[in-house]
Amino acid sequence: MNYVPHVVAWNLTRRCNLECAHCYISAGPHESATSELETAEALRIVDELVAVNPAPLIILSGGEPLLRHDLTQIAAYATQHGATVVVGTNGTLLTDERITALKGAGVSGVAVSIDSLRPSYHDNFRHGKGSLEATTLALGRLRAARLDFIIQTTATKGNRAELERVAQWSAEQGAVAFNCYFLVATGRGASLSDLAPADYEAVLADLARWQREFRGRMLVRAKCAPHFMRHVHAADPASPILNYETRCPCGTQYCRITPDGKLTPCPYLPEVAGDLRAQSFGEIWRSSPLFRQLREGKLGGKCGSCEYQKLCGGCRARAFALEGDVLAADPSCVYEPAGTAVIEPQHEVSYGQEFTPALTWSAAARSRLDRIPSFVRGVVAKRVEDWARERGLHEVTPELLGEIRKAMPLDFSKKRPFFVADS
Repeated sequence: MNYVPHVVAWNLTRRCNLECAHCYISAGPHESATSELETAEALRIVDELVAVNPAPLIILSGGEPLLRHDLTQIAAYATQHGATVVVGTNGTLLTDERITALKGAGVSGVAVSIDSLRPSYHDNFRHGKGSLEATTLALGRLRAARLDFIIQTTATKGNRAELERVAQWSAEQGAVAFNCYFLVATGRGASLSDLAPADYEAVLADLARWQREFRGRMLVRAKCAPHFMRHVHAADPASPILNYETRCPCGTQYCRITPDGKLTPCPYLPEVAGDLRAQSFGEIWRSSPLFRQLREGKLGGKCGSCEYQKLCGGCRARAFALEGDVLAADPSCVYEPAGTAVIEPQHEVSYGQEFTPALTWSAAARSRLDRIPSFVRGVVAKRVEDWARERGLHEVTPELLGEIRKAMPLDFSKKRPFFVADS
């Protein structure tokens, strides 16, 4: 298999104006910039990354990435060299000026954290008085600037009862997606008590229901809980969520860069695959023993015998955090394998897969397709060709792409979602 780094999460800094209880990187106001990659080093890494994948999705995060003076310089360089760039932030520092600068740098969207609609909980969880109000005001600025945003929430015992309301509120705010994260016991998150496995099942079942209810208005996804796919497969087998081909993509389609230049399989799996100050991105990606283990190793325990292993496969970061083995069974899952045949993904093309066009694409249409991140390009091309065939068309043109965008459930003619190329 040709493993491609389709998505790269990049923790640019450990500095942060907040000190969130669950932070996997233990960021906070006490951290300094001493060991951070210099601007020139970051730009070199961008060059090395796009040499391996010319159209990656790069998530610039932290800590709080807005504390990096060169954030827009790195973002602009990456977008100019073919990457799609989004920024993950706590949202409290998103002034009008910063939003304008991000848009000017070519940033396609922003992921903002909201853990509760109760200031008493959110502000305490993030150790920042007034942070919920500041972040909520920032959402209004993002809407005014027409810069797409995702709302991200970490499921805990403290906010379990209001997750449905947070999802509904996210849709009302105009979020293009609601991402519900599940705790991985790393960084400061190691000191928090996680949801019980039965609660995982209940929340995942809720998310599977909500992703159907909000379809066409807002994406709903579970993060760091690939057993979400089992719930979606059972409750909504036609869901586009099942276009994701997982076992957990860390080290196969996904990786993380730390503030000091280490490469790890994902943000929640701190085991180091290589040092980008000593080796090139391509060298580590292709030859790291840790990445090879994730790609070639057999899943252990019940994950290795589960019929959902190709749709799910368990969270590798949680297996490492709790069992010390990246291939161990995910301890958060209560499901017991039925001993039946392995369930194969049903979609012809999954995210991350290449797609060989069957129709003629004009040069201009192909140019637009090439600007879409590699992670989703095959799925987008397949859907475009299916649309054209249904109408008896044999060529894909810019005009046809424009027509498709306007007809999509989300009004992509007025918004610019993360994974849709500009017109």
